[in-house]
Amino acid sequence: MALLVMKFGGSSVCDAERIFSVASIVKSAFDEGNQVVVVVSAMGDTTDDLIEMAMSIDKRPSKREMDMLVSTGEQVSASLLAMAINKIGGRAKSLTGWQAGVVTDTTYSSARIKGVNDRRLMSELGENNILVVTGFQGITRTDEITTLGRGGSDTSAVAIAAALRADRCIIYTDVDGVYTADPRKVKNAVLLDEISYDEMLELSTLGAQVMHNRSIELAKKYNIDLEVRSNTGEKPGTKIMEVISVEGMIVKGVAKDENIATVSVLSIPDKPGIAFKIFSLMAQNKINVDIILQSEGRNGTQDITFTIASNNLDTAVSVLEKNMASIGGQGLKIYEDVAKVSVVGSGMQSNYGVASRVFGALAGKRINIRMISTSEIKISVLIDKVDADKAVSAIHDEFFR
Repeated sequence: MALLVMKFGGSSVCDAERIFSVASIVKSAFDEGNQVVVVVSAMGDTTDDLIEMAMSIDKRPSKREMDMLVSTGEQVSASLLAMAINKIGGRAKSLTGWQAGVVTDTTYSSARIKGVNDRRLMSELGENNILVVTGFQGITRTDEITTLGRGGSDTSAVAIAAALRADRCIIYTDVDGVYTADPRKVKNAVLLDEISYDEMLELSTLGAQVMHNRSIELAKKYNIDLEVRSNTGEKPGTKIMEVISVEGMIVKGVAKDENIATVSVLSIPDKPGIAFKIFSLMAQNKINVDIILQSEGRNGTQDITFTIASNNLDTAVSVLEKNMASIGGQGLKIYEDVAKVSVVGSGMQSNYGVASRVFGALAGKRINIRMISTSEIKISVLIDKVDADKAVSAIHDEFFR
């Protein structure tokens, strides 16, 4: 007997027909002798609809109340799927995140899982139930409902798999697995049989929308047997693992992120400690900073430019403006019409000329580069948003034609 954790996204449970399709996949896995825990996202566009409804009431609603609101979407999916499994002869029970023992920190809308109390889960599995758990949500130690951020159901599934020491965690999605680029935008995108945790983590962080990046962090930490496959359940997908067997692929994927803005703090004093002040303010407000560029000093001043997620822009601007006097800057310059395009692959470490090929592909399409960031397994460029899709296709063609 194996213990399986199976996660289904919103498109997999968007209507009654698809819910019954998922129910059939789940029941088949159970009938093969497995213990099964299912994690579900909200149906279709439910979360977007709930957010739109909230915005019609208050353009800046309380984050606590937003978590209370959007967490209801997964509860609808879980209960309907449990009903469908029971209808076709299974024995299922739905549980909310807090009933399943998912404990988080106190950061509303982007909480991190602190642990999973598996007592209820193990008890219900012991009674031969199929469990359907709401993804994306948990509860604090003071009994406040929190959500994990968009895509957080992946993280819920991997965290539950780790807590239960599951034999496998399967992420069902509307594509066949992990591709070298978004197959909906790049026609010659290649389906990968396997990819390393590190490569998948980079791709997820850099804009690939197949997996939530924190789920990959957890999978790597606990060495979870993880697979991404089509929600039809008909054929194997992409395995995500510590060490992969396939050699020779320099690049594993090209991703884009259009949820990006640049912030420039202008004419700050060219002396030690100023960068610390700026980025301490970002850290205190839980704003992640990515690419950083510091200009050469001139007349005793310099500019610092950095990138952040667009949804953090209002907070960052407000914090910097309030503290501009202590920073010593002369103002801010904001640019939102940008995108980050990234190339990822562990093979880049041992192959020279990758950067040259990336920049050559962009030059061939007359795409200007604003900023560059590199690591051992990735190269990221910041470009105008209007050029994002063209850049992804050009770079992908360079390595996969």
